[in-house]
Amino acid sequence: MVNYWLAVGPPRNWKTAFEQKNIWGLTARQKQSWESLAPADIVLFYATQPISGIIGYGTIQTKFRQIEPLWPDEIARGKVIWPLRFEFNVEYCLPPDEWKTRMVTSDVLKLKAGRGFQLLKADLAHQVVSQILPVSEFEQAKRPLSLHEELKQKLIEIGKLQGYIAEPEYPFDIGKLDVVWRKVERSVPTYVFEVQIGGDIYHALAKLKHAFDLWNSHIFIVASQPDLNKAENLLSGTFHEIISQLKPIELEKIKELHKRKKAYVDLEKELGVLLS
Repeated sequence: MVNYWLAVGPPRNWKTAFEQKNIWGLTARQKQSWESLAPADIVLFYATQPISGIIGYGTIQTKFRQIEPLWPDEIARGKVIWPLRFEFNVEYCLPPDEWKTRMVTSDVLKLKAGRGFQLLKADLAHQVVSQILPVSEFEQAKRPLSLHEELKQKLIEIGKLQGYIAEPEYPFDIGKLDVVWRKVERSVPTYVFEVQIGGDIYHALAKLKHAFDLWNSHIFIVASQPDLNKAENLLSGTFHEIISQLKPIELEKIKELHKRKKAYVDLEKELGVLLS
């Protein structure tokens, strides 16, 4: 059974957590809660004043003890305050400049946050996430995915398995990118994917070129072979500047990569090890 946890800390500690590959920590007094954490449990990120609300959520990955200071208060004191740590995948987090305006809060959440790290009831966790996301991942009934949405979802899962913050529909100045992978919360996209199922291949290439020009991102077009052939023709002409940068991927290759990557991680979990 999946448990839902409320993790509470000041905004600067959350920024440090995201910068340090998504690490959170508990005190020695919170050992019982830490021992109860299990992989795939959901953790909600609560930022205290001046935010005072939920800014995102993630899934627990691994637990470990640490004797090296990490957060600003630990570094200032020269000692570890939160030695019982866990690593999490970010499922969704608001951009830092939107924490104050889009965080989710209520009197109940504020009361609970005052008590620190704790279990939450599933219905309250679902309610919170549904207010953050346009479409909640906790919804009971999900519409059937189109091939386009299925491949986007697989790219997101692959990115998370790789340790990236993976997001769909990433907005920038000429539209939205299908999927991006970012290293840390405040970074620009490192990998950018456009999934093309028919339609306007020209527009997809234009967005990828702009992403490369803006951020020097690794850019990928995911499409059927006929559409990849169309892209190749455009790369020989209009988009010749990115011909050496753009990497084409056939649709079925994403499914294959997802299957293999998932099997690899499942084997790691079965063996109880994290292989490098």
